[in-house]
Formats: sequence, structure tokens, C-alpha cells
Amino acid sequence: MTGVLGLLIVSGALAQPVLPLSAQAGDLIFRRGTETVSHMVLGMDGGLYSHVGMLVGQSGNWQVVHATPSEKAGQADGVVLDSLEFFLAPGRSQAFAVYSPKNVSSNQRRSAVQWALAQQGRGFEIVAAGKGIYCTTLVWQAWTQAGLDWPVNTTEVTLPVLKGHYLLPSALQTSAQMQRLN
Repeated sequence: MTGVLGLLIVSGALAQPVLPLSAQAGDLIFRRGTETVSHMVLGMDGGLYSHVGMLVGQSGNWQVVHATPSEKAGQADGVVLDSLEFFLAPGRSQAFAVYSPKNVSSNQRRSAVQWALAQQGRGFEIVAAGKGIYCTTLVWQAWTQAGLDWPVNTTEVTLPVLKGHYLLPSALQTSAQMQRLN
């Protein structure tokens, strides 16, 4: 499953994700989720992935900061920091890919990571288009505040409970500012 989709190496009951050797803190990690909300995002977006987070840490100790509806009992919807193994666990992820912003400095990477980490505990909000923070807006805002000129296209959504213009994962994944790491 290398190439388009990430690879999971199974060791006993735990799956250890194998990231590209060139992965760095600040890179975006996309996943194709298994939850109902993931299927809804995939249906609206038409892309390969339903969720995105930002890598923090380093090889051998990766974590992912992301904005999400609660994935753990007792945890509120919001911006959280999870282990890479939890983020990509087979029960919540069918596939993944890592993308890196082009032509950014180490200072910009550090700034983007610090900004995203500072959002921990901020509530997840998708119903109020343009006002809340959700997975794509978290990583996009982190990089734009770090100085990345990153114009993106939003998608108009008109569902009974969800209306407005939304930044969907494929808009980030297919951006000219991103390159897929292999």
C-alpha cells in the first residue's frame, strides 16, 4: 500500500505507522477515516482523505495536533494532541499520506507548530462556517500565521444542518503549496 496510501506495519496487536524519512514537524498528515463523519466529508469533498492534522515531535516520537469531534471517552470536541499510533489506528484510519509545505524556513515550521499546539483545548466548531475551527482550518491557519502565502478554495455546502463555505481536505492536499512525501 505504498505510493498513494500510507503503510502500516502490524506488530502483534499494534500497528506502527511508517512515515516518510523526510517527514518533519509541521508537515500535514491526512487520513481516510472510518467514522460516519468521515464518510460525510468524503462524500462532500470527493477527495482521498477526510481528516488532517499536523505532525509535531520527531521521528520515533511523532504526535499529531488536530481539531476533531471527540475520539476518546470523556474528551470534549476540540483541538487535541494524540500519538501518531492513535491518530492512525486501524479502527479510525483506512489510509494516510504526509504532505509538506514547499519553500518554508525552519522558523516558519517552528511558528506553525507552536501556533497549532497553542490551540489545544479550543472547541471544535464546524456548524458556524467561517467562525469555528475544524481540522483543515487549524492547519491552514497555523501555516498562514507563520507566513505561508496559501490561497485555498472553499466548497459551498448546503445541507439541512450544515450550510456555508468550508475548507475541505482536498483543497489543502491538492494545493500548489503542498508536496506529497514518499
